[in-house]
Amino acid sequence: MRLLVAGLAVGFSVIPFLIAGAPVESQLGVMQKIFYFHVPCAWLLLGSTGAAAAGSLLFLFRGSTRGDRLALASVELGVLFGACTLVTGSLYARVAWGVFWTWDARLTSSLLLWLMLVAYLLARRYGGPGASRLAAALALFAAADAPLVYVSVNVWRTIHPTTTVIPTLEPLMARVFWASTVMFCGLWGVLAVLRVRLERARAALEALEATGPDPAHPPRPG
Repeated sequence: MRLLVAGLAVGFSVIPFLIAGAPVESQLGVMQKIFYFHVPCAWLLLGSTGAAAAGSLLFLFRGSTRGDRLALASVELGVLFGACTLVTGSLYARVAWGVFWTWDARLTSSLLLWLMLVAYLLARRYGGPGASRLAAALALFAAADAPLVYVSVNVWRTIHPTTTVIPTLEPLMARVFWASTVMFCGLWGVLAVLRVRLERARAALEALEATGPDPAHPPRPG
């Protein structure tokens, strides 16, 4: 884990220089470079939703606490990377389309997906005794929207670029893009592992508090 974190630190310190050295797009100019952050974050929003759905299925049908923890960590990361997607997309839209937001099929479905992940966290916190199962159902509901987000630009008439943009990138642009994507995926993995570990430690602490002090080892006075 330490080597991975060190590698990510080096990678994220190099990536800005690679992006700066990538060719400038002829129509959008330097603003196009936000693409190297926006698309990986968007993919991680979809990936987080899929991971949350997988963990929720394990929890609902097998009672897996590991699956429940994975779902929680994935949803939290989905909210994080989803917020980055919406913010960077709005900045891109302001230059490309002249507005920060339009009710485009891709934008609207992405916002809906992000709101469903937020709803998961709210249900998890305020849903009462059955909060975990209610939240798991919301994660599955959100997962149904994820494919719609991806195909929306190819199914409906939309001003958002289609999914054919990445295969047509110039070679240098493509190398920088995939390097950035690998870095973001690595970051997601590290954060997910750390969040699952934290949730496991929290559960162990709650179990310890519920059982009370060990009679064989009473706390020392003072």
